[in-house]
Amino acid sequence: MTFVDRTLLFLALLCATPSLHAQSSESALAQRLNSLSSASAPQRPAQSLQIAAAIRGLPPGLRKLQLADTLSFLAIRNDPGPVALQAVADTLAQALAEYPVVSENGDQPPTPYFDLARLARYDHVRVALDNPLYNRAARSLADSDAYLQQADFTLKDLAGRDVTLSKLRGKVVLVNFWATWCGPCRLEMPDLDQVYARFHSRGLEVLAISNEDPVKVEAFVSRMGFRVPVLLDPGAQTGRRLHIDSLPRTFVLDRHGKLAAVAIDQCSMRQFLQMLAAAGLHS
Repeated sequence: MTFVDRTLLFLALLCATPSLHAQSSESALAQRLNSLSSASAPQRPAQSLQIAAAIRGLPPGLRKLQLADTLSFLAIRNDPGPVALQAVADTLAQALAEYPVVSENGDQPPTPYFDLARLARYDHVRVALDNPLYNRAARSLADSDAYLQQADFTLKDLAGRDVTLSKLRGKVVLVNFWATWCGPCRLEMPDLDQVYARFHSRGLEVLAISNEDPVKVEAFVSRMGFRVPVLLDPGAQTGRRLHIDSLPRTFVLDRHGKLAAVAIDQCSMRQFLQMLAAAGLHS
């Protein structure tokens, strides 16, 4: 091999090194994201902050956006706390600013814009992103919540008694859509049960709604020791009318029937208490 050949090979390897390093960094980040799902609650804030910082250091591009969006999904589900949630939102906003994605379905904003809008609306983070697709996603969530505000329903509980949402005015009402097969639903149920036991005497009603077979539901809640009133939604008719497209889904109405808070995934105790505080029921 001549000197020129060796020089050209060295230059080729030198130019390839950043790309190889970036791939290695992205692979390591993907592994860290995977392990974040099983991290304990005390570990999540620090790990989420570290991963967010590492993602922000990646070069702009689709892979960075995918990692940032995955982190946002995990943060919405696992509640790493307000500081980490802000860092997660900043990371996703940066990735979208550097690598805007276009809609492939008419005017429907791509998922990352909705995920960022959900963080802003439901986890109350600050978002600085001047993008029409992000703005459209934020308006869509607001419209969906406005529809939820007008909702009313009458469903039967496990004993066959009718429960009508609008007849609970004067109380703070937490409505939770769930299912026995839903892992995040099961994980949040002990906290929801504690919230009900703690605040029921102070005017809180909790309605846990399932569209499953009544026998299966009754056996499940009995085995869990779940004290929250459970309502049955045959055929998921009420869920579909309220645009419940994923579980768990929670919303809270204040004593005047005004929508005070919404959660689109598993809630921690901190988040349940935050939602009740927004409805005027403080711990």
